[in-house]
Amino acid sequence: MEKKNLAEILKNNSYPGRGIVIGKSADGKYAVTAYFIMGRSTNSRNRIFVEDGNGLRTQAFDESKLEDPSLIIYAPVRVLGNKTIVTNGDQTDTIYEGMDKQMTFEQSLRSRCYEPDAPNLTPRISGIMHVENGKYNYALSILKSNNGREGAHNRFTFAYENPFAGEGHFIHTYESDGNPLPSFEGEPTWVGISGDIDTFTNEVWNSLNEDNKVSLFVRYINIETGEFESRIVNKNK
Repeated sequence: MEKKNLAEILKNNSYPGRGIVIGKSADGKYAVTAYFIMGRSTNSRNRIFVEDGNGLRTQAFDESKLEDPSLIIYAPVRVLGNKTIVTNGDQTDTIYEGMDKQMTFEQSLRSRCYEPDAPNLTPRISGIMHVENGKYNYALSILKSNNGREGAHNRFTFAYENPFAGEGHFIHTYESDGNPLPSFEGEPTWVGISGDIDTFTNEVWNSLNEDNKVSLFVRYINIETGEFESRIVNKNK
């Protein structure tokens, strides 16, 4: 697999949908994650990210314009001890509750499948970061339809132990724009991660399509101490 430039991937895709990046900073000190959302409809674009304790939630920017909250209002990020969960839907809660009962990341997701938004059948993408005593590993999951067909479920989990500095993996919901939207294919893309939290945040945000981007969340977790720093960027202000 060839390591790709994350900024170039984003610049060349007007609609990757929702995306998760997880990896390690170039200096090797931080576990890194980024989560962004995009939207084509008025309902999808009417959102912002807000802090929720140690986690994150989506919120309607203009409550009077909120139509269907079922697939757009959720907690994308939750923290369970030394684990940080990042997802594109309410399966964040499913993972949190399952792992709190000693289930694995993969086992926790067995009760979930793609989103009920035919004809798109949007994949559920999820990530888990485990930082403890100076050690760090992460995993990514995608739950998707069987080649755009309802009723069959394809489940993939990718685990990464002892990741190298300055690189990570990127997974997103859609291959590109379209009607219906084509689901992401293959394994997560190997990408480079460079710069401090502000540099990385600006790189990702500025590379997303100007018309379709909605919000971005970035977190850097100190691998030695577990302390973290976050950034939120919302198009709606």
